[in-house]
Amino acid sequence: MTRQNTREAFDVTGMTCAACSARVERAAGGVEGVESASVNLLKNTMELEYDGDPATIARVVSAVERAGYAATPRAARPAGAAGPAEGAGSFLAARPDDPRVNADKAIQAKRIQLRWSLVFGIPLFYFAMGPMLGWPVPAVLSGHKGMMAFAITQLLLATAVLFVNRSYFTTGFRTLAHFSPNMDSLIAIGSASSYAYSLIGVYRMALALGSLDLDAAHQAMMHGLYFDSAGTILVLITLGKFFEARAKGKTTSAISALMDLAPREATVLRDGIESRVPTARLRVGDVVVVRAGESVPADGVVLEGTASVDESALTGEPLPVEKCADSLVTGATVSTTGWFTMRVTAVGEDTALAGIIRLVDKATSTKAPIERVADRIAGVFVPAVLVAAAVTLLAWLALAPGDFSAAFNHAVSVLVISCPCALGLATPTAVMVGTERAAANGIMVKSAEALEGACALDVVVLDKTGTITEGAPSVTDVALADGVGEDEMVGLAAALERKSEHPLATAVVSYARGRNIAFEADVLEFRQVVGGGLRGSVAGYDVLVGNERLMGEADVDVSAQAGAAAAMAQRAATPLFVAADGACLGVLGVADEVKAGSASAVAQLRSLGLHTVMLTGDQPKSAAAIASEVGVDEVVAGVLPDQKENKVRQLQDEGLHVAMVGDGINDAPALARADIGIAIGAGTDVAIGSADIVLMRSDPMDVVTSVELSRATMRNIKQNLFWALFYNAICIPVAMGVLTPLGVTLNPMVGAAAMGFSSVFVVSNALRLFRWRPSGTGLAEPSAKVSRSVAASVKESDERVPTGEGHGEEEQPMKSKTMAVEGMMCQNCVRHVREALEGVTGVKNVDIDLEAGTATFEAGLLVKDADLTKAVEDAGYRVISLA
Repeated sequence: MTRQNTREAFDVTGMTCAACSARVERAAGGVEGVESASVNLLKNTMELEYDGDPATIARVVSAVERAGYAATPRAARPAGAAGPAEGAGSFLAARPDDPRVNADKAIQAKRIQLRWSLVFGIPLFYFAMGPMLGWPVPAVLSGHKGMMAFAITQLLLATAVLFVNRSYFTTGFRTLAHFSPNMDSLIAIGSASSYAYSLIGVYRMALALGSLDLDAAHQAMMHGLYFDSAGTILVLITLGKFFEARAKGKTTSAISALMDLAPREATVLRDGIESRVPTARLRVGDVVVVRAGESVPADGVVLEGTASVDESALTGEPLPVEKCADSLVTGATVSTTGWFTMRVTAVGEDTALAGIIRLVDKATSTKAPIERVADRIAGVFVPAVLVAAAVTLLAWLALAPGDFSAAFNHAVSVLVISCPCALGLATPTAVMVGTERAAANGIMVKSAEALEGACALDVVVLDKTGTITEGAPSVTDVALADGVGEDEMVGLAAALERKSEHPLATAVVSYARGRNIAFEADVLEFRQVVGGGLRGSVAGYDVLVGNERLMGEADVDVSAQAGAAAAMAQRAATPLFVAADGACLGVLGVADEVKAGSASAVAQLRSLGLHTVMLTGDQPKSAAAIASEVGVDEVVAGVLPDQKENKVRQLQDEGLHVAMVGDGINDAPALARADIGIAIGAGTDVAIGSADIVLMRSDPMDVVTSVELSRATMRNIKQNLFWALFYNAICIPVAMGVLTPLGVTLNPMVGAAAMGFSSVFVVSNALRLFRWRPSGTGLAEPSAKVSRSVAASVKESDERVPTGEGHGEEEQPMKSKTMAVEGMMCQNCVRHVREALEGVTGVKNVDIDLEAGTATFEAGLLVKDADLTKAVEDAGYRVISLA
C-alpha cells in the first residue's frame, strides 16, 4: 500500500546559529522516508514532508536528538488539508501556525536571563576590578584578612552568573560531544576555562593560608582569579542574544500580519435573505454581498452592482479599480465605494491571499542565512585547541616525566590563552554596535544576517509605488482654457470631487485646500459615472470631472486640451478634464510623484557598484516615465506579487546577491525571497514583517546608508577575526612552550591576562563603529517635478480660515507663528513637518525653511502651542522654540 505524502511541522530547540539549522536539516533529511526537510532558524521550526509513516516521525526525532537538539512534532495532517476545526473555505486552512507566541516566549526568557545576569554580573565586575582601579571595597573584603572572603565572594557571584546562563554550557558541550561545535561551544569553553582556572586559584589561596603563607596566598589572589572574565563574557553574550530574540520576534511577524488580512465574517445571500457567517464556512458557489468599506472575503466574480475596489494589497498600486458585472474580485481587497454581490470561485488555500501566505512562508523557510565566519572557523579551531592542549600535556610529560606541574601549566596555558572568547565576541560585538548605528540613522536592522549580508549585494530591486514614489496621487499639472482662471476651475472641480472618496478626488480636494481655493459651493444631482468620473450641479453650473470618454459622452470638445493631456500622460500623470455647461475649462494632471531623494539614492547605489532594477505592477508606459526620471538601470513593469518573487529568484539563480526594497503587501513574497529585504517604514505591516531591514524615515537614501553601514561593519568584523586568529597563531605556540629553550615561558596567569586583553581589544575595536557616519550629507536633491500644491501653500498670509466644515459659521482671527524645528534634513522632512502642522485644525499657510530649520504659519487663536508641538514631535522631529 502506497502511503500519502504528509507534511509535519516541528518546534526545534537548541539552535543558536546557521550551523545549527544546517545540521538539524541534514540530520532530518537523512532519515529514510523523508522527502524533504526545511529548517527556519528565525521561527525555530522545521517543515517536513515524509511518507506518512508514524515510525518515520520517531526516527526524525531520534536523529535530531543525536545531532544535539530537540524536535517536537505538532499534529500531523496530509499536505494541504484543513485542520479539524476549520472549514475548507477558511483562509486559516492554508496558513501556518502563528509564530508570535513562540517569539514572545523567547523574548521574555532572554529578558529574564539578562536581568539576572546583570544582577550578579555587575557586582562581580565591581569587586574584581575595584582594587586595581581604586574603587572603594568593603573592609571585610580588603587586606590580607579579607583575601579568602574576597575570593569566595567572586566565586559565588561567578557561579550564579554561570548558573543563570547554563544553557550556553549545556548546548555548547552537547554539540561539542556530537562533533559539531558552534558559537555556544566557544562561549562555554572560554568561560569555563576562566572559571576553572580561577577555581584552582581559590584552592591555591586556601592551601597557602593553611600553611600561613600570606604572600603566596596574595599572589594567587592577584594572578589566579579571573572570575570576572568568566562572568562578563556571558553577560555580554546574553545582551546580544536578547537583542537577537527581539529582532527574531519582529521578523516572524510577517506571517502573522498576513493572517490578519482576511475578514472573519461575510454577508451571505441565500434565498433572498442576508446573514452573517464566519468566512471559514464559505463554499465555492456562495453568493456574498460586499458593501463600501468592507473587505472581500474570498476570490470571486461580480454578479450585480458597481464599486471601486482598493487592490493595493495585491498590486501595490494606489488607485482603486472600478468593478461591475462579470469583473473578478480578489479576497482581502477592500471596497471603497459602491455595492455589489459576488459568486465565490475560490476559498481556503486556493485564494490569492493564501498563495501569498504560502510564498512568504516558503521563502522564509528556504532562504539560507549567511553562514558566520566564526562558525566555520569554530568547527576547526575548537577541536584543534583541545588537541593542542592534550599534545602539550603529553609532550611535556615525556620531556620531563617528574614535573607534572610544568606539563599541566603549559596545557592549561594553551586552553586559557587560545581565547575562543575573542573569536566568539568578534562578530556579535561589531554587529551590536552596527545595529545601534543603524538605529541612530533611522534604520531598523532585524538580524545580524541582514547587517552582514547587505555588503555582498550585487543588485538592488526597488518597488515603484511608495518606494520610489510617494505612494499617493497628487495634482502635479494644471492646464487652463483661454480666459479661465485657475481658482474658478479648481474650485468647481474640488466642490464636486469632495463628494467622492476616490483617491483622485482626494488629490484634487487637497490641491484646492493647499491653494486656499474656496470649494464649499452646494452640489446637487451628484452622481458617479463608472469608469468615467463625476457629474453634478455646482453653483448652478452643470459640472463634469473625468476622463476623455466622459467628455465625449457629454459632447464636450476637449481638442484644445488634448496636447496638454497627452503630455501629462507621457509623464505618468492621469489627466482629469473639467467642464462646465458643456465647455471644457481645462485639465488637471494627477500623479504619484517621485520622492525627493529617489534619483540621488539610485545614483549613489550605482556609484557603489550596484545594479538597480525598478519592479512594478504599473503599466509599462508609466513605469518608463518614472524610470527615466530616477535613472534606474532596468525596468520590469506589469508584474503581480508572485512574478515579483520570480524576478528576484531569477536574479539569484544567476548567482547574484539581491536586495528587494518595497512597502506593500504585494512586495512581501519578493522581500522574503531576496537575500536582503528592505521595507519602507511607512509601508504595510506585512512588508515590514517580511523584511530584514526597515527604513523608518521612508527615505530611499537610507538604502544607500544601509549598504555603507553593512560594509563598514563587515570590515570591522574581519579586523576582529584577523586579530583573534593572529593572536592565537602567535600565543598558542608560546603557551605550548616552543620558546622555553630560549628562556621564554608563559604561565597560565599571564595567559589569562592575555586572553582578557584580547577580548578587550576586540570589543574596543568594535566600539570604533560608533564614530561611523554616512558618506552623504543627508540632504537629497528635490525632484524636478514639484507639486504646485506644495509650492502654492506658502502664499496668501492675510486670509482667514473657517472654524468648521459647514457654511455660514464664524471665522476666527489668525496669528502668525514661527517654530524652530530640529531634525529636518531633506525635502522629505519638509513635507512631513508641513503635513503635521496642516493636520492641526486652524493652521494654514505653512512655510518651511529647510536651511534655517524653521516653520512659519498662521494659526487660529484657539490653537494651542502644545498641540502644535505634539504634532511635529509625533512626526519624528524636535521643537526647539515656538513664538
